[in-house]
Amino acid sequence: MKKIGLFIICLLIIFATTFSYLNKEKDESSVVKIRVAEVTHSLFYAPFYVAIENGYFEDEGIDIELILTSGADKVSAAVLSGDVEVGFAGPESSIYIYNGGEKDYLMNFAGLTKRDGQFIVSREKIEDFNLNDLLGKEILAGRAGGMPILNFYNALDNENIDSKQININTSVEFAALAGNFIAGTGDFVNLFEPTATKIENEGLGYVVASVGELSGEVPYTAFNARKSYIEGNKEILIKFTKALNKGIKFVEENDNNVIAEAVLPQFNDSNIEEIEMIINRYKESNTWLDSPYISKESFNNLKNIMKKNNLLEKDVKYEDLVINLYEK
Repeated sequence: MKKIGLFIICLLIIFATTFSYLNKEKDESSVVKIRVAEVTHSLFYAPFYVAIENGYFEDEGIDIELILTSGADKVSAAVLSGDVEVGFAGPESSIYIYNGGEKDYLMNFAGLTKRDGQFIVSREKIEDFNLNDLLGKEILAGRAGGMPILNFYNALDNENIDSKQININTSVEFAALAGNFIAGTGDFVNLFEPTATKIENEGLGYVVASVGELSGEVPYTAFNARKSYIEGNKEILIKFTKALNKGIKFVEENDNNVIAEAVLPQFNDSNIEEIEMIINRYKESNTWLDSPYISKESFNNLKNIMKKNNLLEKDVKYEDLVINLYEK
């Protein structure tokens, strides 16, 4: 009897081990890995990082791999080549690709930010700064044709300031803006966070204005993918937008300290106080969408800015380049 009992126990252990292993294999096989090329790693995208760190993507069966890919043009190239599944950059890049004749073009399926996240940083301290203080000065403003400089031009236009009276330097790569400014190039520079605050805290410059507040609302940063990828993976991308929306709601509903604690693992070289200040700065600028939905009105605002700067060769339809996978 003892031998029979021992045999039964061994069988149960083997069965339990096999069942556990098969379940683990099933769980791992059901997880979808999505590589995301992000145009920059900034607290400007705090709700996205909250969704990652709080496990919202994991809850939806998605494993996110972030790949820093500086410049919206390079993000687009990474998506089109298949190096990544999803791009995270300005929607203007999808317009350029579409008008360039690409058959498997990029479509925007979820938004995150609704205005520019740059801050104008001055080399000298200026009380009561306004855009007229830029006249006759040099400002490092990023790559020609990209969302950062388009919104900067729009801010100038809103204040009826002639951009030709400012030395707008577009020769410096986006990732090198801060380094060039620190090295002595320019009187001003447009920077995202946490870089702008770091420069200010180190006594190398002064944050004087928000480009986003001066420019107005546009679908500034959105998630895109090839048309064919969206068609073949619609259900998983719907789950993607659900996870993203949870991150957006978390930022809406929590105070700056709680948000800072959540995103700190994404910014190990920043301290909590610094992150709190930056989160507050973006909240005060009304930076983030209240859901991943990209409205037609905001998309048309983007097209109007591009038209004013002679960057829209032919009109594009909202319906051709935006497919909202998040349902309000």
